[in-house]
Amino acid sequence: MSEKIRVLIADDHTILRSGVRLLLEADPNIEVVGEALDGNEALTLVEQLKPDVVLIDIAMPGMDGLEATRRIKTQWPATTVLVLTMHRSEEYFFEMLKLGASGYLLKGAQPEELINAVQTVARGEIFLYPSMAGKLVRDYISRAGSDSTLDPLLSPRENEILRLLVDGFSTKEIAEKLVVSISTVHTHRNNIMQKLELSSRRELIQYARQKGLLGDSEKPLPRNE
Repeated sequence: MSEKIRVLIADDHTILRSGVRLLLEADPNIEVVGEALDGNEALTLVEQLKPDVVLIDIAMPGMDGLEATRRIKTQWPATTVLVLTMHRSEEYFFEMLKLGASGYLLKGAQPEELINAVQTVARGEIFLYPSMAGKLVRDYISRAGSDSTLDPLLSPRENEILRLLVDGFSTKEIAEKLVVSISTVHTHRNNIMQKLELSSRRELIQYARQKGLLGDSEKPLPRNE
């Protein structure tokens, strides 16, 4: 890492980028080397500028922060990613950490928290926004520790969706229940099928029966699934 922490800001809101730049550059140990308005531009600038930290939003046009983070950590694993977002959802929180982000900060944070977060992840440590991380991590540990039927091949969210699928919930119902998009559920379901080497929902039900995931009675499969 260079003497100053070199930061790239990726966010589609110009005013927010300008404000974040001013806050960061008020610290003599931080230098903002570039700004990107979407994930595609962020990838280009990471390759050109080699920043130490990419401060990235999740919701951006074109390539979003999720896909951009995945590609950054795949192509430039030494580059640190810090999420700056409005999203408090468990879905995004765990997904970004799984993709390799080193920190998760909400846009309602105080200026000193932003500076601290950048400095923390630049040192190779993890920064989690205190007001949400404690609850989410406790919920995750409690759920994982109390459920002996979790499949180790699947992520916590995939195990949750697997349970809902075998309980007879449709894709739309799962999306509404978990407060995520239908496309997100489709993605998780495809990942589940691929990891478990299954080709149909009926095979999934059979797998769930063998693993003891089904209750005393099996609900009917939703139609058009």
